[in-house]
Amino acid sequence: MTGPAPLDLASIRRAPKALLHDHLDGGLRPSTVLELAADCGYDELPASDAESLGAWFRDAADSGSLERYLETFAHTVAVMQTPEGLRRVARECAVDLAADGVVYAEVRFAPEQHLEKGLTLDEVVEHTLAGFREGEAIAAEQGNVIRVTCLLTAMRHAARSREIAELTVRFRDAGVGGFDIAGAEAGFPPTRHLDAFEYLRANHAHFTIHAGEAFGLPSIHEALAFCGCDRLGHGVRITDDISVPGEIEDAQLGLVANYVRDMRVPLELCPSSNVQTGAVPSLDKHPFDLLARLRFRVTVNTDNRLMSDTSMSEEMSKLVDTFGYGWSDLERFTINAMKSAFIPFPDRLKIIDEVIKPGYAVLLG
Repeated sequence: MTGPAPLDLASIRRAPKALLHDHLDGGLRPSTVLELAADCGYDELPASDAESLGAWFRDAADSGSLERYLETFAHTVAVMQTPEGLRRVARECAVDLAADGVVYAEVRFAPEQHLEKGLTLDEVVEHTLAGFREGEAIAAEQGNVIRVTCLLTAMRHAARSREIAELTVRFRDAGVGGFDIAGAEAGFPPTRHLDAFEYLRANHAHFTIHAGEAFGLPSIHEALAFCGCDRLGHGVRITDDISVPGEIEDAQLGLVANYVRDMRVPLELCPSSNVQTGAVPSLDKHPFDLLARLRFRVTVNTDNRLMSDTSMSEEMSKLVDTFGYGWSDLERFTINAMKSAFIPFPDRLKIIDEVIKPGYAVLLG
């Protein structure tokens, strides 16, 4: 019997990974942004070569402010307004994730932001789903099997959430797994969109809510108590309801934190992104480890691979370096994510039993 594989980035890339929180418009290749901008006549990019553009996105997003972070998306959304642009970005997303060892991914985007060239909401979704399917096929040819599920996002400052909820239900059998609201949290509480959530619940549809990232416990409370979400996008501020006076076993959980842990509400944690937006001051201060040790259902996510200059493997590697995790920890976080996926239970079980556990068994030696 061989020993465990070294816990380095190369080995982590071989580990099967499940990703729940990844934004399509936050994961473009810099070279693709440049080529699509040239194709569609967009001339406001801040750099003219791929390396400089990639660095600009990372540095501009590294501001400590969620609002400033979100401003960088103007450039990526601008080049995703045509059938070709949407299809290519979705296709490359699937290929890139699969090459990084991601076997299951939920990728979200806001269809309402892609209507500037005359596409309808339905057409935007159709072209994006076609791109994901093409990407899955290309990845399979390269020996990397991935399943991509699409989540449709409504912008919390806008007024189209009910429309996007209906779109989610309309495409649920075509590759759309659920719904999300995103954008600046402060001043735009999730309860502004109650009619959308009521519609989703009435139609037994899955949804997650960006909550507890830039805004604190009230955002999480509303998302759970009034909106009834299945998962929390980020949710790092759940620690506002946890006090640790001494040892970890002495931790005191408030009502909201207890509910989140008891009900196994998945936390879509995005370590690098949370540091960039100022949700946490540094990676070693990230509550990921506290929440993991308290046995919350924590998951590892990329959020925006372009803006954070990251990948799933790099996020896992940073957690290993920061908190000393081993292969069994990474396996647990991966199974947490797969258990929480917005696909049917037998499909989740199949990926866990036939892909994730065997993959980690090899790495564990």
